[in-house]
Amino acid sequence: MVDVSAKDDTRRQATARGRIAMRPETLALIQAGGLPKGDVLAVAQIAGVMAAKRTHELIPMCHPLLLTGIDVALRPDEAASCVEIEATVRTTGKTGVEMEALTAVSVAALTVYDMCKAVDRAMRVEAVRLVRKSGGKSGAIELE
Repeated sequence: MVDVSAKDDTRRQATARGRIAMRPETLALIQAGGLPKGDVLAVAQIAGVMAAKRTHELIPMCHPLLLTGIDVALRPDEAASCVEIEATVRTTGKTGVEMEALTAVSVAALTVYDMCKAVDRAMRVEAVRLVRKSGGKSGAIELE
């Protein structure tokens, strides 16, 4: 693991996005609350928050961080037949929160998959990427 002890503590924030594509019928079931495992979007949101908090346990070289804020939003997109996912993670510390935001999006998408796989095994997790970060020596970076 990289030694970050000489770095200054700064306010850091990262936002990641991704989506899970599915059949229109599957998206309709999600929106209607018609799946046996429960409220897909609420459970996936909680899963994303939990994943961000445990990123250091999943990614071997990540530092454990004291996160000061985690927002995970899931938005059904009927036109694209998918659920769009966005996670923003904040901390004040010596290292960034990009991995935590990416992990939150990934686990939220996988949770949607798990809860819907009985009706749609062809779902696809797509376009998981970092879209912005701020803080630290490199400052603000917009990627989208």
